[in-house]
Amino acid sequence: MKISKKTVLNILLIGFVVSFFVTPLGYYGKVWLNKLFSFSPAPTSEVNRSQITDYDWKLKDAEWNFFNFERSRGKVVFINLWASWRLPCVAELQSIQEFYNAYGDKIDFYIITNEERPPVEAFMEEHKFTFPVTYLIIGEKMPINPEEVPSSYLIDKNGAIVIHKEKGIADWDNGKIYDLVDNLLATQ
Repeated sequence: MKISKKTVLNILLIGFVVSFFVTPLGYYGKVWLNKLFSFSPAPTSEVNRSQITDYDWKLKDAEWNFFNFERSRGKVVFINLWASWRLPCVAELQSIQEFYNAYGDKIDFYIITNEERPPVEAFMEEHKFTFPVTYLIIGEKMPINPEEVPSSYLIDKNGAIVIHKEKGIADWDNGKIYDLVDNLLATQ
């Protein structure tokens, strides 16, 4: 029995598609596709920017110590809400890692999850992320909406939300973002 070239190609195509559902290739392929279709988030126009007025917000650091968001008043702040089980978060966190590498000593980063420490630590190690993880305290008042994951905020020194990206991932490792952050850092 002779198998045609078309049949072989169809079998290979079906095998490739099935591999996206049952193998690690699919997971990494989906992460790559999410990264491919992520773009630089656009700043909110100055007249439409929300303002953070209450910095009294309790959080936990990577060592599970409590601290207050008040320590970031008067600084440029980046906040990202994420979950290790959300595939889009993995793709976005890769660009956030590069953003952190470039600005980790210049702005305050709050990469926030509401998960427990052990799975988060395993996730961080698996993906070789080195940015600081912040843990959300459920039920604690907060100046942002924790419901949409992933979502991100870039806040200027006066508390204005310059970028609010929700419902989807963003590419934080690019020249537009770096130029914007440099301008935010330069303003008084």
